[in-house]
Amino acid sequence: MVASATTQTRYEPVVGWPAVPHGMSFREATSVGVGPDGRVYVFNRGQWPVMVFDTTGRLLDTWGAGEFVRPHGIAFDLEGNLLLTDVGLHTVQKRRPDGKLLMQIGQPRIPSPPHSGVPFNQPTQVAVHPRTGELFVSDGYVNSSVHHFSPEGKLIKSWGEPGDGPGQFSLPHAVCFVGDDRLLVADRENFRLQLFTLDGDFVAQKHMHKPQALFAGRGDDVNIYVAEGRQVPLMEAAMRLGRRVIVLDRDLNEVTRIGNDTGGEAPDQFISPHGIAVDAEGAIYVAEVSYTALGSRLPTPQEVVSLRKWRRVDGGGFEGGLPDAALTGYLAGMRTDGPGAAMPVNSRFAR
Repeated sequence: MVASATTQTRYEPVVGWPAVPHGMSFREATSVGVGPDGRVYVFNRGQWPVMVFDTTGRLLDTWGAGEFVRPHGIAFDLEGNLLLTDVGLHTVQKRRPDGKLLMQIGQPRIPSPPHSGVPFNQPTQVAVHPRTGELFVSDGYVNSSVHHFSPEGKLIKSWGEPGDGPGQFSLPHAVCFVGDDRLLVADRENFRLQLFTLDGDFVAQKHMHKPQALFAGRGDDVNIYVAEGRQVPLMEAAMRLGRRVIVLDRDLNEVTRIGNDTGGEAPDQFISPHGIAVDAEGAIYVAEVSYTALGSRLPTPQEVVSLRKWRRVDGGGFEGGLPDAALTGYLAGMRTDGPGAAMPVNSRFAR
């Protein structure tokens, strides 16, 4: 892994990544993860729920057709198995990289009572303790809790309730570890991050604009990566509200950020970031629920851009994406209409 990003670190978009074969699509990519094998796993709501790419964007594998209802989050355990949350099934599934089901937590299609604190009612994300392999699950859209499980799926503890005070949640949407003794929760509709001990004791909070996804850097990279979602509907035309990635240090201070001041389909814009991962070269991958946020609201509903890669200039990842010769034509066909979509500002991608 590369070292942590600093205020001097620069990122640039890899235009047109990945190379999705003709006839296949994501519909929308809800989450993305980079496995220990270096492959990029995209959990999506199309006909091929898990699509696997190499870092250049070449499709390597796909599985899961017909086995999920509404894909949401992706993580990896210490053995490299996938942990997938499905808000339609109300489950966490553990699967091998080839798709074989190894474990399932929760009863498929049977949610717990709303805001009961009992697993699960639309669980959103899993964080795996970097030493013990224990699982911490944010739950979720119709529950206001974090659940702590053993690696084998036995419930150890739950905490949280609806509200806006310390230890209360309004849609806990993502989780990650800060070191090995703190858990960070994206408290989405309270527009904040909350930091806890592993026993659920409140430590601190930080205001963020609708934080939807978290990723903890690995190895020498000790940064925390936060993906901020789109604005509330009344503010969709406003600039500089969400739709970006912010890199924090472990004290939750901002280090740097990526994304344009406006939202849209241009390579340096975002629509509604929803999942995030970082590879060994420091490249950032962002999955977006862009069909929900934009594509479904166009006069003719259609798929729009829902997966981005930004390479770290001092890292690597030069391969993949469109050749420069194709960039002009790509930008000429770029859509700038629809709710919240606009031309990028102060950008080489503005046409």
